[in-house]
Amino acid sequence: MSARIIAGQECRDLWLSGRGPVLTFAYALLLSAVTYLAATNQILNFLEQRESVNLVLQIAVAVGVLLTLVVAADAISGERERGTLESLLLTPVSRGSIVLGKLVAAMSLWGMVFVVAVPYLWVLGNGVAVVGEALLLGLVVGTLLALSMAAVGLLISARASTNKVSLAASLFLLLALFAPTQLPAMPTSSVGDLLVRINPVTAGMHYIGLVLLKGHTWTQDLSYLISPVVAVVATAVALIVLGPRIVRLTGGVGSG
Repeated sequence: MSARIIAGQECRDLWLSGRGPVLTFAYALLLSAVTYLAATNQILNFLEQRESVNLVLQIAVAVGVLLTLVVAADAISGERERGTLESLLLTPVSRGSIVLGKLVAAMSLWGMVFVVAVPYLWVLGNGVAVVGEALLLGLVVGTLLALSMAAVGLLISARASTNKVSLAASLFLLLALFAPTQLPAMPTSSVGDLLVRINPVTAGMHYIGLVLLKGHTWTQDLSYLISPVVAVVATAVALIVLGPRIVRLTGGVGSG
């Protein structure tokens, strides 16, 4: 019950403070621009409908995961800098419940941005039996990536000395994970395939492309989802084990 109370409070803070709506609105503007460009190229026969849907879905997932990570990275270090963490720690609630509540609040943003993406994908894929599959793919892969990145953001936020350090470290990590997805396609090799598979972000994005663009069945390439699932399990275990100990009034390794 304590974790539910914290989660409710954190969700209210996120959505009633204006941060959640502002981030969602900015996200919607970006998707509007991307969808317009994709639809224009589709009309000009530069892109097929499947390619348009895949493009917008991958951007929707990438930006949604980014926003989730940003909220998580601010969750503890931000409260520490604003001077509100001490009063939270003095409440009769376990620190594990505090961490879990903040994780739920961060994931609520992912849920909202996914809902926002639905009409854009429907417009682009209208008339082609790909929208339902794209939405389910985005929900499954996006949730795995958002959950693991939110957990990582919380771990960084709890240990960072300042909020700027937390945000910078989290964004750098996400950039490092997403950068390979923007590189030109390389000739297939066992080493290249291994690098794609061990990075949960590239593996998840590659899996989406294989199903939507190549027409592969969901079960044909399930091995690409191993690293995203492992990332979720590993970060969840880290939060469960370290959660009660990582929330401190002062950030930084070795601080008391």
